[in-house]
Amino acid sequence: MRHLLLITALVFAVAGSTGGSWAGPEETQVGAAQPSATERPVIDLNTADSAALESLPGVGPRTAELIIEYRTDTGGFKKVEELMNVRGIVEATFLRIRELVRVGSSEGKG
Repeated sequence: MRHLLLITALVFAVAGSTGGSWAGPEETQVGAAQPSATERPVIDLNTADSAALESLPGVGPRTAELIIEYRTDTGGFKKVEELMNVRGIVEATFLRIRELVRVGSSEGKG
C-alpha cells in the first residue's frame, strides 16, 4: 500500500512539473505550432488596407470599406474604441477584435 501511495505521489509530482499535461510529444508539438492570440500580428486601424481589415473576425468586405471610410472622414482613429462608431461594428464584434487592432499615428493617412 505504501508503494502505491509513493508511486501516485511521484506521478502527480511529475505531472505538476510538466504543467499537468499528459500529452505526448506529438500533441505538444501540434499545440506549439499554432500561434496564440498574443502572437498574431496586430493591425493598425490607421494604415490597414481592406484585406488586412477583412482578416479580423466578423469583418467582411463592406465593413472593411466602412472602417476605411470612417478613418478618411475623421482624420484617423484616435483610440481603438472608436471602431464602435463604424456601422456594422457592434459591441460583440468589437470585443472579439479589440486585442487584434491598435491605433498608430493618423498623420498623413487617409
